[in-house]
Amino acid sequence: MGHIIFSSCTIPFFFILCLFPFVSSFPYSQFDGSCPYLPMIARNGVWDAFRKDNRIAASLLRLHFHDCFIIGCDASILLDDTNDFKGEKNALPNRNSARGYEVIDSIKADVEKACPLTISCADILALAAREAVVLSGGPYWQVQLGRRDGLTASESAANAQLPSPFEPLDNIVAKFLAKGLDIKDVVVLSGAHTIGFAQCITFKNRLFNYKGSGQPDPALDSSALPDLKTICPNQDSSNSNLAPLDSPSAYRFDNVYYTNLVRRTGLLESDQALMGDPRTAALVKAYSMNPYLFYNDFATSMVKMSNIGILAGKDGQIRKSCRFVN
Repeated sequence: MGHIIFSSCTIPFFFILCLFPFVSSFPYSQFDGSCPYLPMIARNGVWDAFRKDNRIAASLLRLHFHDCFIIGCDASILLDDTNDFKGEKNALPNRNSARGYEVIDSIKADVEKACPLTISCADILALAAREAVVLSGGPYWQVQLGRRDGLTASESAANAQLPSPFEPLDNIVAKFLAKGLDIKDVVVLSGAHTIGFAQCITFKNRLFNYKGSGQPDPALDSSALPDLKTICPNQDSSNSNLAPLDSPSAYRFDNVYYTNLVRRTGLLESDQALMGDPRTAALVKAYSMNPYLFYNDFATSMVKMSNIGILAGKDGQIRKSCRFVN
């Protein structure tokens, strides 16, 4: 496995954190010379999509996370099904919920015009996730470049390895540990739920008949129930309705997600569980009181996550299209 490099640090409109937690043997100029407009192309592509659909920021961040947790950060999630493998797009955690593929396709097309067969889809996905967070008001971090694209994808791995909102916290922690992350990363990266929405099917069990009790989840404060029951009535037809993961600020990257957990109004059972476990509750409280601590730790964890299982050097390839292997 080879090395990867940092993209150059620029100054966006929002609060910035320029972090350098890893050292590369490559000079910064490796991609600056062959694709100098890459950061601008990625930023403009995300901004154009964000203007049309402000939900897309959360979708791009989630797409990067779901890519890295299966095989590694190799853009396997972007591959369409073939005769040789069933891809990850139709895995249960992604089917009818993963979004943003067309945004990555558009950025890739512009990058190919500027610098053909130079920048991988995996790098573009990592850059798009960073720009999505920044455009939502969140922290900036250095995106390392040099990933290569994988040659396959796995629906079964996506079904087995992606954390589920229905899983106990211990299971989720185990899945993070298997990827080289730790329990702090669980708390920090769960903070990505400060933006975006969830389908009713992912939390409706908490509203009406929690674990067969005939009552709502006692860990969910009753003040949250009226609005949620309006959005998600107790009928199958509401399963795909959307509720904000962070109701006061669903489109703004902030620390209110953690404030909600402290107040017992977290939407997903897996999120609220962070407040119910002594291993994680102290960090939840700390982030609820100090947004800058959260921003700093989120940037660090994102760099760490974006290094999971990378292909570099001569491994993998630079795809011409993110949907297909060359």
